[in-house]
Amino acid sequence: MNENLQTQIETYLSHLDGLIRRGRQLRDVLASDPSNGSAIAATRAWQEDCGVTINQLSGGSKAHWLARSFSEAFLMRSATGHAVEGAAPEGIVQRLLDVLELAVAALSRKDDGPIISASSEVSPRRFEFVHNTELRPIVEQAYTDSRHALEQGDYDLAMRTSCGILEAIVTDALEHKGLGALAASGAPAGKIADWSFETRLAVAERTGLIRSGCARLPAVARTYRDHGNSGPKVTVSERDARRAGQVLHVVMRDLNPGR
Repeated sequence: MNENLQTQIETYLSHLDGLIRRGRQLRDVLASDPSNGSAIAATRAWQEDCGVTINQLSGGSKAHWLARSFSEAFLMRSATGHAVEGAAPEGIVQRLLDVLELAVAALSRKDDGPIISASSEVSPRRFEFVHNTELRPIVEQAYTDSRHALEQGDYDLAMRTSCGILEAIVTDALEHKGLGALAASGAPAGKIADWSFETRLAVAERTGLIRSGCARLPAVARTYRDHGNSGPKVTVSERDARRAGQVLHVVMRDLNPGR
């Protein structure tokens, strides 16, 4: 196994460990209080994060055994094998935890190498849809950094990194479309580089490059440029960081609908 692949696998194992720990905490809360609103919302966010990771490990193929296992985890079956409704929330979480454990086992195989490798091109995140080829490795590394920051509880860094990636890929899409086409849709005059973060998102939405997913960005994320190491101190919650990451995923799908 080459060194780069080993590094990528270790990155995924670390990320899966974080997802498993979050899932176990949510399962325990839901087991004692199935109607806990905060836990239910957190579970939805966790399931989305699990889905993104499984999709990456499956190479984007729904036919991959891991992707099928993930989908089937949401279907509780009777003794006759038929799907049934009304599954307990903690039951679904446990089934998803079982899928994550399968992924860990697959990545940890030592005999014939990891099951998930060449066929799914294990990588932090692929940004082939970005037109600027020099930008792709930068946002890929930034994506990995944002996940690590989130797992380590550095929510401010995680959110700012996600927003930075979001701004970079939206700017790339705007530049590829061209100022002429953007002006025809009512974009402001001047260079795209001089536009604010909010303006870039608004123009991208107005011209149909992205949908309305950015409406879910928390207020603190919209001003991410204004704080950080040299800016004013603000409080960024885990919810803010995860919401920014979720919006990033939505916009990535908008810019690469064939993924």
